[in-house]
Amino acid sequence: MLKIMKYLKPYSLYLILAIALLYIQAMTNLALPDYMSDIVNVGIQQSGIEDTLPKALSNTTMKRLFMFMDKAEKELVLKYYAYIKKGSNEYISQYPLLEKEDIYVKKNFSNDSNLEKIFAKSFIAVNAIERGETEGLKINKNSKLDIFKLLIFLPLNKRIDFANNIYEKINILGDEMVKQFLIQSVKTEYEKLGIDLYNSQKKYILKTGVWMLLVTLIGVISAIIVGLLGSKTAAGLAKDLRKKIFSKVENFSGEEMDKFSTASLITRTTNDITQIQNLMVILIRIVFYAPILAVGGLIRALDKSPSMSWIIGVAVISLLVFIGTIFAFALPKFKLIQKLVDKLNLVSRESLTGMMVIRAFNTQEREKKRFDEVNKELTKTNLFVNRLMAFLMPAMLFVMNGTMLLIVWVGAHKIDNFNLQVGDMMAFIQYAMQIIFSFLMMAMIFILFPRASVSASRVAEVLEVEPTIVDPEKPKNIKKTNGKIEFKNVYFKYPGGEDYALKNITFTAMPGQTTAIIGSTGSGKSTLINLIPRFYDVDKGQVLIDDIDVRELTQNELRKYIGYVPQKSVLFSGTIESNIKYGNENLTDEEMEKVADVSESLEFINKLPKRFKEEVSQEGKNFSGGQKQRLSIARALAKKPKILIFDDSFSALDFKTDLSVRKKMKEYTKNSTIIIVAQRISTIMNAEQIIVLDEGEIVGKGTHEELMKTCSTYREIAYSQLSEEELA
Repeated sequence: MLKIMKYLKPYSLYLILAIALLYIQAMTNLALPDYMSDIVNVGIQQSGIEDTLPKALSNTTMKRLFMFMDKAEKELVLKYYAYIKKGSNEYISQYPLLEKEDIYVKKNFSNDSNLEKIFAKSFIAVNAIERGETEGLKINKNSKLDIFKLLIFLPLNKRIDFANNIYEKINILGDEMVKQFLIQSVKTEYEKLGIDLYNSQKKYILKTGVWMLLVTLIGVISAIIVGLLGSKTAAGLAKDLRKKIFSKVENFSGEEMDKFSTASLITRTTNDITQIQNLMVILIRIVFYAPILAVGGLIRALDKSPSMSWIIGVAVISLLVFIGTIFAFALPKFKLIQKLVDKLNLVSRESLTGMMVIRAFNTQEREKKRFDEVNKELTKTNLFVNRLMAFLMPAMLFVMNGTMLLIVWVGAHKIDNFNLQVGDMMAFIQYAMQIIFSFLMMAMIFILFPRASVSASRVAEVLEVEPTIVDPEKPKNIKKTNGKIEFKNVYFKYPGGEDYALKNITFTAMPGQTTAIIGSTGSGKSTLINLIPRFYDVDKGQVLIDDIDVRELTQNELRKYIGYVPQKSVLFSGTIESNIKYGNENLTDEEMEKVADVSESLEFINKLPKRFKEEVSQEGKNFSGGQKQRLSIARALAKKPKILIFDDSFSALDFKTDLSVRKKMKEYTKNSTIIIVAQRISTIMNAEQIIVLDEGEIVGKGTHEELMKTCSTYREIAYSQLSEEELA
């Protein structure tokens, strides 16, 4: 997969933006449980009271609190609280009790860290006295007198010791217990002051709710933009990879084409790149997002309740065990699937392209059985993988629900002991779910990664192939093209072959002449002509065009002088006109008519409704074999090349058409060098030079008349096709 990552360089900006937005999205998702916790804890349980320090106190309450403070503590409190006499118009609307009683109002500047402890200790002591807890004070709690009036007569140090003892007992239960006690005391005081707590609660919940909506909106916008950037990056990468593979394959020589089957190259260009594209979309959206979410969720969960962190550890380990087990079984199967897809494509392609042969030999059942075997194997493998994936989701849900149940069970005990608030437990559940979900997302990456990794390796395998036929660093140019072709002691063998396919080939093909090549099947005829346009390079010797070695010319420079008609006629989807003008877009309509006439195509073209605008289906299947060959010849002639190569291109033509085409072509290409590979003696009898090949060696060279006298191999071929009268 890393080999493919270098092709992401043009999309670096998209990736940077996506990572930044993913961070924002993760932070917004991590913020939401905190807001929910605040709504439950502060908005509902604390009636919207956020600060543990009261913003106002009645004079009565402050006097009672002062009873349990030393001189320094009183001075500190008075430093932060202003005394307001009853009837003050400035505060009466906020604190209705001010009509009847003096109050203390908190000044608007920063708090001292000791204030909270001072108030907590004093409020706990006052609350204990109100409940009748007077242990250690030696006061008759059954007295009808106000107990706080009796406390005045006790020494200050005894009152402070009492407050400290009570505070320590409460503080053992934890800071959260002290905080909740203080909040409840403040809440009671606010009710006494006449503050509208319902309105305060409503305002807090609405304010927090609005912030939640804004944070959610930011997260949604970030997610949408990340999706867009991810899709653009993945689609762009897929487009670039397809383009690079296509360009690479276009430059493949015959040697490279032999390494990959056509079906495999099609699968790599389509299915494999689609796998990479699909993974890349998920990768961009998850591979950066999930770790941020997991780490952030863990930090915030520990902040809410460190003592419950073991639950997350158990959940993550369980999750990893499930994922690891499935991964161990799935990885080999994903690799196998891609190979089976290749095999299925190969069998399908062979069956579809060879349908006529299959019907002719009545082997439909055999081909059906062959297809079924591959199809069933692929289906079986896919079913195995899908069953594993089907098991994954219930396992994940089991872990998630089990984790939630465990958090609620442990959290309920902590809430009962005043060690945890309900909102914090709810937030902890959400953080735990986010952590598990992030691991689940990463697990999905690990599940999808093997298949895409195999696809990436297959794509990289094509892209990393270095063509054996490359242009020279300092190429030569043909100043004046005549079309002379010369083979000098040429030896050639196919890659991996032990024996030479061609041995000591030496001959010259002159401009204005026809050089024919004939021989038995497998004698090396097509191999020989494939060396001229450099589909393969010679192992020894030289192939020269106008006295320049073809290896010293660029492939473009070399092939622009060559018109090539392959053994198997190939037409491209489009029109007859687009096919004829394939090698020469500047061809005029008159010239197009001329080459169609020379190739004997004009006759059947004129019978078509749209003539040259007639549609050509894929591979020219709406034309006969002879018509396709004639159109292929017309396409080669339209290029006006100095060299024309015909690889057994007259075999589908009847004798009359064959003779007519060669006669017209002789006049049209009188200055060109013509190389014809043929099986029929009648096609090459009039050639100026005939090369006879046998097992890769030249066994005869000359005209028809000369070879009939000197070459036994040629005579055998001739007498096997024509009578003595026809050969005379």
